[in-house]
Amino acid sequence: MQNSFKVKRFYVWQTYQTNSETIKSEQAIIIISRIPIHSKATYIAKVFNGEPTRLTPLLRPVELAFYRMAGVDETREMSWKGYASALLIFNALGFMAVFMLQELQGFLPLNPQGIGPVRWDTALNTAVSFTTNTNWQSYSGEQTMSYLTSMLGLTVQNFLSAAVGLASAMAVMRGFMRKNSAGIGNFWVDLTRSLLYLLLPLAIIWALLLASQGVVQTLAPYSLAHTLEGSEQTIALGPTASQAAIKFLGTNGGGFFNANSAHPFENPTLLTDFLQILAMLLISAALPFAFGHMIKNKPQGKAIFASMLVLYLMGLAFVLWAETQGNPLLENLGVAGGENLEGKEVRFGIVPSVLFAEATTVTSCGGVDSMHDSLMPLTGLVLLFNMAIGEVIFGGLGVGLIGMLFYAIMTMFLAGLMIGRTPELFGKKLEPFEMIMAVVHFQGLFPASTMPGPMACLSCSMLLPQPAAITAQLLPV
Repeated sequence: MQNSFKVKRFYVWQTYQTNSETIKSEQAIIIISRIPIHSKATYIAKVFNGEPTRLTPLLRPVELAFYRMAGVDETREMSWKGYASALLIFNALGFMAVFMLQELQGFLPLNPQGIGPVRWDTALNTAVSFTTNTNWQSYSGEQTMSYLTSMLGLTVQNFLSAAVGLASAMAVMRGFMRKNSAGIGNFWVDLTRSLLYLLLPLAIIWALLLASQGVVQTLAPYSLAHTLEGSEQTIALGPTASQAAIKFLGTNGGGFFNANSAHPFENPTLLTDFLQILAMLLISAALPFAFGHMIKNKPQGKAIFASMLVLYLMGLAFVLWAETQGNPLLENLGVAGGENLEGKEVRFGIVPSVLFAEATTVTSCGGVDSMHDSLMPLTGLVLLFNMAIGEVIFGGLGVGLIGMLFYAIMTMFLAGLMIGRTPELFGKKLEPFEMIMAVVHFQGLFPASTMPGPMACLSCSMLLPQPAAITAQLLPV
């Protein structure tokens, strides 16, 4: 991957490489995408500042209609307590809606397979997971959820949880931007604008692109296929493209199928694989620039982005090196090249799988196109590091930037103490309350941040020569 600035725009080059067991010569597919992230950041800043954009003539009447129906006064500012209360109440309502939808899906329409209610503990886990943008799934989607639950429950919550993250980031930005003001915006306005002007338009475009490449999008019942052996096989279908689009744009990660984006109906080609990686990074990478616009200090936004980019490229270089070196256990058995293709889709190969793994862990997405437990140990260490530091390398929508700002607060506080000056960040003095909040944040990260130590020791131990008896047990000839 190459990165450069040109005429105030940041362009991303993605290079894909795939190998085929049936073709000895290596084939490379290079997809070049020029994404004007800087322009995207300007658009985001205008949306949340209430300034006109190209979509304003089309979407402004819809936005005002929502405010009238909900009784929201868009000019009314909220204090941080009011903003936080509205956010928590909204999430609580979303949690209850997703939970009840799972329990009642057996009696609701759009359930052609007649799937019954979800077990209460699984439904509880899923409702919490999707409400918090975690999207950890302890079930097989195509066997557990009806079409209605997937669309009205999980897909809708993918939009809402991502919008909540963006709204939270906007509130934090206004806190840095404003002086002598008790208000940090209106949660309901930020939520509405996140959905109408950003997530919905992008999700529609991405869903159409994915569907055009073969990602399934249908409400038809599952298909019954007759195999060559004469047996029957059920082919799961469903509204996949619409859920896949927002699961990556919103850095959610929960897939329609159990195999997530390793499933050929959810990620059939190298182009869809690239689009899904791009979707994960698109908005999160633009938010630091949007932050610079909103606080009227663009160099600060570029500095935050640069720190994220350096960490991302360092991790990417490391995992690419680790995976392309091959598996020494396979080489000892005489396998040509010793390529570590276990757990990877042959239609993607090593490099796209590694690019996907790095992108999904830095953005707290969770979608996968390969099985991470089959990656090389050192690759796994990098992926764990991406998660253990709080997923602030771009990170989830909004929350990644917030996490990086906590690191900036702590850094400037320590730097101020060392040089004997009052710590400041973006013109704001860092006083005891700010440091208490920063410490609370890092206390939450502490259990996860202790993982890289023992994992590093374990990963390094895998580099040592293994006894022949152990090797024989792991890979019997």
